[in-house]
Amino acid sequence: MSTRPVHLAPEDHGTAREHGSRRGYRIGVALAILLTVIPFWLVMSGALPNAAVTAAIIFALALVQIVVHVVSFLHLDTQSEGGWTLLAFLFTAVIVVLTIGGSVWVMYHLNTNMMPMPDSAPSTMR
Repeated sequence: MSTRPVHLAPEDHGTAREHGSRRGYRIGVALAILLTVIPFWLVMSGALPNAAVTAAIIFALALVQIVVHVVSFLHLDTQSEGGWTLLAFLFTAVIVVLTIGGSVWVMYHLNTNMMPMPDSAPSTMR
């Protein structure tokens, strides 16, 4: 018989990660609020005269806010679970981008390639 102690549950030798500190959550909330208020201010004040530039800035801030949420609140990084959670998240993001991009591409080409309605068409078709 062996004299080694029997462990019923596997021991965790420091591989568990903390979910986050209050300071980390406060920083995440502050950044999330700031990244929400800036686009709201841009739209409501009309600070930028060009709508395309405003939309581009809002889109960029939305991407930054996604990263803030993922890092601050979901705690996805290369260290958690050997990087598999980050890899699964990136795979999901790629699939979502392909689906949305493909849908927009198909709708755009359907719209441009549709046959125009003649002016003499019955009024019920309009």
